[in-house]
Amino acid sequence: MLTSRERVNLAVNHKEPDRVPLDLGGFIGTGMHVDLVYSLRQALGLDPPGTPVKVIEPFQMLGEIDLDLTNAVGSDVVALEGPGTQFGFNKEGWKPWTTFAGTPVLVPEGFNTEPDPSGDILMYPEGDRSAPASGRMPKGGFYFDAIVRQPPLDDENLNPEDNTVEFSLISDKTLDYLKNKVERLYNRTDKALLGAFGGTSFGSMGNLPATWVKYPKGIRKPDEWFMSHLIRRDYLYKAFERQCAIGLENFKRIYEVVGDRIVGVVVTTTDFGMQTGPFISPKIYRDLYMPFHQRLNDWVHQNTPWKTFIHSCGSVREFLPDFIAAGFDLLNPVQCSAAHMAPEELKKEYGDRITFWGGGVDTQKTLPFGTPDDVRRQVRERLRILGLGGGFVFATVHNIQARTPVENVLAMIETVRDYGKYPLT
Repeated sequence: MLTSRERVNLAVNHKEPDRVPLDLGGFIGTGMHVDLVYSLRQALGLDPPGTPVKVIEPFQMLGEIDLDLTNAVGSDVVALEGPGTQFGFNKEGWKPWTTFAGTPVLVPEGFNTEPDPSGDILMYPEGDRSAPASGRMPKGGFYFDAIVRQPPLDDENLNPEDNTVEFSLISDKTLDYLKNKVERLYNRTDKALLGAFGGTSFGSMGNLPATWVKYPKGIRKPDEWFMSHLIRRDYLYKAFERQCAIGLENFKRIYEVVGDRIVGVVVTTTDFGMQTGPFISPKIYRDLYMPFHQRLNDWVHQNTPWKTFIHSCGSVREFLPDFIAAGFDLLNPVQCSAAHMAPEELKKEYGDRITFWGGGVDTQKTLPFGTPDDVRRQVRERLRILGLGGGFVFATVHNIQARTPVENVLAMIETVRDYGKYPLT
């Protein structure tokens, strides 16, 4: 029987292992809401009732997929990421909190919330309430929305460095953290490690508001950002040049402590697709983004055995030839419910050139609103289509959302276990 690490390595090299690898929680785009992590742990009998679950990413309110849960569901991947969060405080100093759904959780000490008069919850960069709030969870909600803090724009005095302030050289403290964590995970488990270090997602809407920066400058509003692709092209290019130089230096520093012990690295989480089609044209992608993606991917491929991972939601089929030409090896989340993203066509046209890390089951409709039998049918179909010949790591299409029936999650896990063995039927 293969180890998880061997299984994933075969799959990403387009070979059929003993079974399709499973990723649940190996990346901040393959996890689940903390309410559901609690319910799943209870359903599997891992905890006594009332045992809190850690919130490891407050922005999306993702729950910790600890190693006992990883093993219980048969997941093959664990995350190697830094100590920080999207709001700029570290995952430390845990304290009790309760979600709107009544779930007992633990949050980092920097999770300094303050309800406003409406009952919404405000979050602050670095947990500093003296700075303007950078996140808001609506009353009764499940996640934080970024608060866009756009200073007045003066086109005559725009400085590309202002859109680089959230990109910084990795600190020695964080490198020590990664060194200790990679040694622990690599030596004490047989799991494949996926590196997600941040700092190279140029143009990401998740990063643009800079929720971890107290007083961001530059272009921060999404509409201004997208218009800038046409009216401020040189500004964006110069900002990306600076960001890429920092990202390359960070890759070099990280490789010195991580070495060959990760299967891949998340290069970008920028979404280029909407539900119905591309956000931008492939021509703009080739002009503005692709040169920097190529620089990063080329460095990785020339200096490490890592595979390069792109997370881009929505209808991205028009970009796939360029993603592949830019050197990406792994595509996530493979949103098959979006336009022109039929799994049969994706596998037939691109399955020998890129690994599909996702697409296992739809998290918009099937998983949250279908029956367990609906889930089983779709999971089995995706295993059969995307798993043929390797090149497939089973993961949900992005994170599993709050209020998803735990019975459906269990049906997904059981179907991957029962029908994910090669040869697939």
